[in-house]
Amino acid sequence: MASARDDVFVTVADLRDRLTSQAPVTLLDVRWSLAEPDGEQAYLSGHLPGAVYVSLDDDLSDHRIAGRGRHPLPSGSDLQAAARRWGVRKGVPTVVYDDWNRAGSARAWWVLTAAGIDDVRILDGGLAAWSAAGGTLQSGPVTPVTGDVDVVYGDLYRGARRTLTAEEAAAGVGVLLDARAPERFRGEVEPVDPVAGHIPGAVNLPSTQFLSSDGTLAADAELQALLADRSVAGADVGAYCGSGVTAALVVAGLAAAGVDAALYPGSWSEWASDPDRPVARGD
Repeated sequence: MASARDDVFVTVADLRDRLTSQAPVTLLDVRWSLAEPDGEQAYLSGHLPGAVYVSLDDDLSDHRIAGRGRHPLPSGSDLQAAARRWGVRKGVPTVVYDDWNRAGSARAWWVLTAAGIDDVRILDGGLAAWSAAGGTLQSGPVTPVTGDVDVVYGDLYRGARRTLTAEEAAAGVGVLLDARAPERFRGEVEPVDPVAGHIPGAVNLPSTQFLSSDGTLAADAELQALLADRSVAGADVGAYCGSGVTAALVVAGLAAAGVDAALYPGSWSEWASDPDRPVARGD
């Protein structure tokens, strides 16, 4: 029987078996980091065979939307057009991967599943795990056969996955997790947004704590201990970060542990844009 973990993540071994058997699968390369938001050149230099590049900034965000943070969610119609361009097909599993802390792939997983697209999983350990296992790489662009997937939800803010507005984050969920680094949570530094600090009442749980040293998802026992330390069990849980990207890994990790958490897509970049909203600092 498949576990909750297997519903969210796929191992390199399982993916390689699928590719070896020539079973259909759509591979999406979602390289993104704060330092290098455009991962296309890295993709062109070497990617999983058959993988299509997905731009987090251009395809998994809609920067035409004002007031909803640095990475507003795309519309369902735009996402459907993009997903078909990537070759995403009905009845064919989709595997997303990246090369930095599962941020890009978790964002893709969240956006696609929030849109109602089935059977989307994150490659556990990302590109590094694939290469470490001897997986081959392909260079250059890939132009797939156009897909036929349908997006069920036109508005991802009200899609298949739970979201929080700024007002709902302010009103308080049982546990509101801040996925940023501890120094950003405490307000000691803020490299991106104009105000440093965190949402009052939030608890810091950096997204990287969901990962082992090799970049794979932490073992089940470690996840349970991590969540017990934050009193997550039985609570209504929400997560945010700087702009709704790394918090998607927290939501994915929680889902792998059997916890359904809401994402605050606007996150700190939306919260801090309003000077009337309160700001907390320190631990």
